[in-house]
Amino acid sequence: MIKILYCGGSSVCFELDGGAPYYAKESYRVLVDGEERLSAQNTNVFSLFGLRPGTGYAVAVRFEGGGEENVRFTTRTEACCVDVRQFGAAGDGVHEDTAAIQAAISFLPEGGRLWFPAGTYLTLPLCLKSHITLDLDEGAALLGSADRGRYPVIPSVSTDPVTGEETLQAGFEGQELDCYQSLLQASYAEDIAIVGRGAIDGNGGNGDWWGDFDSFPAKRPRVVFLNHTQDVTMHGVTVKNGPSWHVHPFYSRDFAMLDCFVTAPKDSPNTDGIDPESCDGVDIIGCRFSVGDDCVAVKSGKIDMARKYKTPADRHTIRNCLMEFGHGAVTLGSELSGGIRNLSVTSCYFHATDRGLRIKTRRGRGKDSVIDKVLFDNIRMDKVLTPIVINMWYNCCDPDRYSEYVWRRDPLPVDDRTPRMGSFAFRNMECTGAEVAACYIDGLPESPIGRVELENISVAFAQDAKPGMPSMRNHNEARCRLGLYLDNVERVRVKNVRLSGVEGRGLTAEHCPDVSAQDFEET
Repeated sequence: MIKILYCGGSSVCFELDGGAPYYAKESYRVLVDGEERLSAQNTNVFSLFGLRPGTGYAVAVRFEGGGEENVRFTTRTEACCVDVRQFGAAGDGVHEDTAAIQAAISFLPEGGRLWFPAGTYLTLPLCLKSHITLDLDEGAALLGSADRGRYPVIPSVSTDPVTGEETLQAGFEGQELDCYQSLLQASYAEDIAIVGRGAIDGNGGNGDWWGDFDSFPAKRPRVVFLNHTQDVTMHGVTVKNGPSWHVHPFYSRDFAMLDCFVTAPKDSPNTDGIDPESCDGVDIIGCRFSVGDDCVAVKSGKIDMARKYKTPADRHTIRNCLMEFGHGAVTLGSELSGGIRNLSVTSCYFHATDRGLRIKTRRGRGKDSVIDKVLFDNIRMDKVLTPIVINMWYNCCDPDRYSEYVWRRDPLPVDDRTPRMGSFAFRNMECTGAEVAACYIDGLPESPIGRVELENISVAFAQDAKPGMPSMRNHNEARCRLGLYLDNVERVRVKNVRLSGVEGRGLTAEHCPDVSAQDFEET
């Protein structure tokens, strides 16, 4: 069955149902009105570009084995399409095109599309507005300037000089902090699309973005920053070499990232792929990530922002994605003081990340830091050092990270700073080439994790496995070939789990009053 995920004026994104994680059950060809457009496709999500607005099309997907599926659609109408070169953009990678691109955006009417033909468009940060589409053709690249001194600094909060009311403008790592303006930035806007097979290059490897950034007067920019936006879609584009995080939806609603590629060198600092923060309705589908930190990190702020804005992360779907070479493939936290709920990660493939499904919090995140109704299903992992981690002792990103309050193992009083974790289900997972631990779940003694289900899971350890840290916490110990380890979990359900190459006990459950294991096998 074919599902249409997005239909714009010039591009459409499709998803096939019933394949393996990320990859289709068999290769296929795509015909548009009887003519072949795509050949030898092998992923569950595919896209078409260069279509005419307001036009009906018939698409046939012909599988290698002989089957065929069909779908019809009509592209969205648009007010006009404008070539950015008509506003003076050179696209030669030498002359700066900021003024020309910003002028084109400003004069584009509602429902208009700004087209970037092949070329390199050197630019300083740009402001987007509502009801427009940016269309980056194949071979087109927006290249961020490496001159930090010319990046505007955006205040975290602006204050109305008449009423004294505050407006949130910027933030980073869960706090209200002044930030350099991001390369593409939209604030309090709606109905925006960024589409095409072109690239948005943050140029983080040049200049001093990846150097001594702690000494900067403001926090580093993201490649794309969306502040209080609604109905924004990114489709097909490559986002790369971010000065810090690549895509940062911030207090936004109904954001979709479809069939995109996010990439940065493995050793680039804090170059997360996408970090939706305190957002409602996020779809990340058919995307590929290969970055220097977490591939996807869902957040909801630190305790001060959570108390002030009371906005959890809600209704997030991550599906049919490929994550490679990050610290964590899909991470929740650690800045999650507003809470996370109704999140699913399904049909994804993780390759060579340090951790697979990674959840991290700590004392001090607060009573609103409730994580609940989280599902991980149909996941394939290869060479992921530790496939499953839930860590309530995370010791990074805070001044008191090494304090006794963070690391003390005996119970502390439950108060307004105590986080809570609810129910988590991990199902239908095949993991090969693990090294450190199959599963490492470590709750707080005063606030145990509510329920953990592990069902239909196989983990095979690499023969040459090396010791490593399964989680980031103080006074941790290196582990190697550790099986299922759980501490401070109220209810544990293990069903049809197979471990291969484990050292020591296959299942360790400490301070877990209700544990059941059915069809558990270790070799």
